[in-house]
Amino acid sequence: MANFAKLPTLACAALLGTTSLALACDAPIKVGVLHSLSGTMAISETTLKDTMLMLIEQQNAKGGVLGCELEAVVVDPASDWPLFAEKARELLTVHKVDVIFGNWTSVSRKSVLPVIEELNGLLFYPVQYEGEESSKNVFYTGAAPNQQAIPAVDYFLEELGVEKFALLGTDYVYPRTTNNILEQYLQDKGIAKEDIFVNYTPFGHSDWATIVGDVVALGEDGKQVGVISTINGDANIGFYKELAAADISADDIPVVAFSVGEEELSGLDTSNLVGHLAAWNYFQSAETPANAEFIKAWKAFAGEDRVTNDPMEAHYIGFNMWVNAAEAAGSTDVDAVRTAMYGQEFPNLTGGTAVMLPNHHLAKPVLIGEITAEGQFDIISKTSEVPGDAWTDFLPESAKLVSDWKDLGCGMYNTETKSCVQLTSNY
Repeated sequence: MANFAKLPTLACAALLGTTSLALACDAPIKVGVLHSLSGTMAISETTLKDTMLMLIEQQNAKGGVLGCELEAVVVDPASDWPLFAEKARELLTVHKVDVIFGNWTSVSRKSVLPVIEELNGLLFYPVQYEGEESSKNVFYTGAAPNQQAIPAVDYFLEELGVEKFALLGTDYVYPRTTNNILEQYLQDKGIAKEDIFVNYTPFGHSDWATIVGDVVALGEDGKQVGVISTINGDANIGFYKELAAADISADDIPVVAFSVGEEELSGLDTSNLVGHLAAWNYFQSAETPANAEFIKAWKAFAGEDRVTNDPMEAHYIGFNMWVNAAEAAGSTDVDAVRTAMYGQEFPNLTGGTAVMLPNHHLAKPVLIGEITAEGQFDIISKTSEVPGDAWTDFLPESAKLVSDWKDLGCGMYNTETKSCVQLTSNY
């Protein structure tokens, strides 16, 4: 009998087949899960940890990957941004994980970025973000601004006739960069600078009375006001409660949120929030067979009272693409998987197909949902798949940049100078 102990772990699977998992692998394939389970972001990220555990359990029931069992390695960076970097290093150097699924906020991703680039790790990042980044070590499975923020603003302008905009965000990189893009976009659309109100608050902010009062004051001249919300984490609870306390309905001042999904609504009385909006690439209310199956599996795994949301679908797509890429590459080696990721396709949960692009972003549909009294979203607008854009067209310096890791091997290629500026962790 061959001495399989001397063979590389993943090569054994090809020799033995998936019916002999115990003999085929001398160790499991480790999957890092890097999500806050405590602190201000736990309201959003704990569900993503549970999602990864479910996906790994399901994949093991199918035979694992390359004939090897998957093992989740869960750490808690506790909504502490520098701790994200420490935990990422721990996952890669101590636990020696093959891939990491994690992060929510952009500030946490920026913290992790230099670590995974230094150690050549691989991160699947599942949340909408501000763009203006393309690392060869990250696959961005959430929405770029052209897949969420820009379409939401267009909906406000074209469908709701909004004339004044309040851009309310948590004070960190995602809201600030997104709002820089939106301010320019709105001005390009003819909205006067003085009709754009921008405000930032700390993580966990709870006293919203003054800010909501300022938003109401915007409409004293009779113009229609709308709120674009990049508020993150549990600060959303206080914001929506203050809207209700001030008796502000969606007809008065509509709010479209980019970080409020079903999970966040599950802790709120939504009876006073009916009609307010969110822009995502997925809602639980999508009526497709694939989504029905996903919801059924999720409730069986996590409990009947649990809801699904957009970043869960992003992990679902990203994880399955990673599995398929590893199988295609015959290895979980980061460089081999990266090469196999380009062009990967996987059915999304809303009836289309997600495609991984050479810029490490997905092609995804854009959905706008309206909050219902039951804490769900009624989908009122849906597009076909929109390719994610790493660099926005609405900031002059970014408009000349493209990302193409497949053919150009560059995340910041200047189309005017025909040259590549190699990205670093400090961009």
